[in-house]
Amino acid sequence: METEMFIAIIITNICFVGVAYLTNENNADMLLAGYNTMSKQEKEAFDLKNYLVFFKKFFINLAIYTSLIFLIFYIAFDESTASIAYFISVLLPMPYMIYKGNKFKIKKK
Repeated sequence: METEMFIAIIITNICFVGVAYLTNENNADMLLAGYNTMSKQEKEAFDLKNYLVFFKKFFINLAIYTSLIFLIFYIAFDESTASIAYFISVLLPMPYMIYKGNKFKIKKK
């Protein structure tokens, strides 16, 4: 059971890092939820370049810190507690990402 949990976390974090590095201005139309449904005017009023910098940093940090949290809880407690801590540590930052992501919309005067 231990090995499967570590493999699952490694695969999940590889996905996070992959999303961070593979999402760019050329494929944002297809990959970014919300951005892909915006009208052309809304897309022009969205600071995509800086959002992608934030997006990349967010997902890389998510992979690093969730791994550290899992390892700390695994060492301090047990696999079950570490799994719950990992799950929570993945979910908790998501509202922050949504909140900060909305700040990249350029306000019309």
